Amino acid sequence: MGKPVEPPSGGDIEHIDLRHALEERYLAYALSTIMHRALPDARDGLKPVHRRVLHAMRLLRLDPGAAFKKSARVVGDVIGKYHPHGDQSVYDALVRLAQDFAQRYPLVEGQGNFGNIDGDSAAAMRYTETRLTEVARLLLEGIDEDAVDFRDTYDGSEDEPIVLPAAFPNLLANGSQGIAVGMATSIPPHNAAELCDAALYLITHPNTTAQQLMTFVPGPDFPTGGIIVESQESIAETYRTGRGAFRLRARWHKEDTGRGGFVAVVTEIPYLVQKSRLIEKIAELLNERKLPLLGDVRDESAEDVRIVFEPKTRNIDPVVMMESLFRITELETRIPMNMNVLSGGLVPKVLGLPEALREWLDHRRDVLLRRSRNRLGQIDKRLEILRGLLIVYLDLDRVIKIIREKDEPKAELIKAFDLTDNQAEAILNTRLRSLRKLEEMELKKELDTLTAEKSEIEKLLASDQVQWKTIAWEIREVKKKFGPETKIGKRRSTFESVPDTGDIDLDEALVEREPITVVISKMGWIRALKGHQQDVSSLQFKGDDSLQQWFHAETTTKILVLGGDGKVFTLDAAKLPGGRGFGDPIRLMADIEEGADIVAVWPHKPDVKFLVSSNVARGFIVNANDLPANTRKGRQILNLDAGERAALIVEAEGDHCAIIGENRKMLIFPANQIPEMTRGKGVRLQKYKDGGVVDARFFKLKEGLTWQDSAGRTFTVPKAELKDWIGNRAEAGRLPPKGFPKSNRFSG
Repeated sequence: MGKPVEPPSGGDIEHIDLRHALEERYLAYALSTIMHRALPDARDGLKPVHRRVLHAMRLLRLDPGAAFKKSARVVGDVIGKYHPHGDQSVYDALVRLAQDFAQRYPLVEGQGNFGNIDGDSAAAMRYTETRLTEVARLLLEGIDEDAVDFRDTYDGSEDEPIVLPAAFPNLLANGSQGIAVGMATSIPPHNAAELCDAALYLITHPNTTAQQLMTFVPGPDFPTGGIIVESQESIAETYRTGRGAFRLRARWHKEDTGRGGFVAVVTEIPYLVQKSRLIEKIAELLNERKLPLLGDVRDESAEDVRIVFEPKTRNIDPVVMMESLFRITELETRIPMNMNVLSGGLVPKVLGLPEALREWLDHRRDVLLRRSRNRLGQIDKRLEILRGLLIVYLDLDRVIKIIREKDEPKAELIKAFDLTDNQAEAILNTRLRSLRKLEEMELKKELDTLTAEKSEIEKLLASDQVQWKTIAWEIREVKKKFGPETKIGKRRSTFESVPDTGDIDLDEALVEREPITVVISKMGWIRALKGHQQDVSSLQFKGDDSLQQWFHAETTTKILVLGGDGKVFTLDAAKLPGGRGFGDPIRLMADIEEGADIVAVWPHKPDVKFLVSSNVARGFIVNANDLPANTRKGRQILNLDAGERAALIVEAEGDHCAIIGENRKMLIFPANQIPEMTRGKGVRLQKYKDGGVVDARFFKLKEGLTWQDSAGRTFTVPKAELKDWIGNRAEAGRLPPKGFPKSNRFSG
């Protein structure tokens, strides 16, 4: 290898540490993204691009009721004056402000194609037209009255508002989504009238908790409606911390089609779900036979949403069918809430519901004070001029003479009547027609009116109580415009509990129920044959492998496996490999430890009791309901000491237990001497000098003990002949009755 090339020497070279350079530049990028792109301001609920769009539209005089203008004109002004980014990104932001399925209270009124709930995009900006809505007018109200601060635009040629006056609770009413660097925000939309009620209560009760505010704001209100199925406790916690989620599902109803048939019709889908994509995914699941209760899905939507679901058969419960769809499709979604906003427009902070409303109220107070002071300044200027004009009316002839004869009439007027510069200037600018007697009356009337208004404003500025009273009046006026009796203000999302589907297993309902025959080889390979086969003798096995056991089941059955390490693993019968090949090793489907044997495989039956035992005959009775595991790692049932292993699991149906060990000694004792547990080591079942347990069987003593020999013949020893073997748990036992199989097993 050659030597590394040295950089050229010279005075113009600056050595910079790469780490520091990257940290500095990345921090600048992160701050820019957080402050100027992704996070909304807590006061007006807007990101900079939306604020600039509304400001540009105001300057274009696109007020509610004014004529529409092309969207391209708005976008051009925004990117030319305020927002030097791509025109398409700005147009996308403008389009979203106009979509009534994306915004609970649209800020822009659109004319033309602005996209739809199917996910179709809007027409090009040269075709669509826009103007502001009443909501946007409220956000901008007072911006010309020094209500907010302005700053220079990126090139210093214009100025733009730092925040809007925001007479509307936009942060929570319209919500917001954004991903910054190292943080994100997700605020679902809410009902404006409910937010106004909560804000009014917060004015009179400053220390109100999120739980108390839920009296007014029970939860989000989505533009596309839907049903919120989140618990009240969960919603309260989300509003308290500002973090959480809301489960939202589609609204549906049952329609009878005659002759006992029905269809389920969805009329509202969850927020931010594209209808066409939703139906496409459901159709895919239908083709993959993952929705066995569903027969067909149709989109009959026109202006309104109407998605029709046909059941596969008439006897299917519509609630169960829809619950299965909610579980596996986007008909139910979780809408996250992470109220990460710029508090005061400067500090990224996660706010709860009371804190978010408090930020808005405090901002409204600042706006009120600034507008009042601005108005007070205008009144003082006008009063000064009015007093000067009234002085002039007392001696009009002298004023006219001074103006006609003097070279510097302004200075003469100031000297003659003791006027201020502003008063003299106003007199010189007065038209002759205003000098009639009636005008003097009007001036006195205006003077009195403005004096009274000044007094009211001074009272307001001096009293916190009057300020909050004024803010409360403004909020009530907003509530009137967006109250529950108005079309836009009526709540769209409702609250319900998840319906009780009883004992129905929805996991089973999602699998088509078909009979299968499960086959397990001696080397632990498993497969499922279609149908209930009666003869499996012709099956082929891999290499030296051979048949271990087989049993009948269904695709909805859970297959349980006991490992030598005392763990029970659960396999889905529907996911077992087919019968055409040799199957797959059970170890590939469950995380069975290396070196642990497969002790037993059996189909799960609920409520059945089993005896589980180690090789040293320590065991207990366990309910089958406590056996299935939820993960591949299995569930530890039998606790083992070093060197021990799980040896057997048998059904515990009967009043006595017969157990036999490798030493060919058999013991019979009452079943009630074995404790019932969910997990543990258990108790000693039989005592051995050497060896361990081989097999056990539960039976009813009055019916006698039964076993099968290797030829499949059944033998029964009656109760009277079993007295020599009956004892208590943990005894040694004695040699079994004559004719017992040499394998030491009850099944031959």
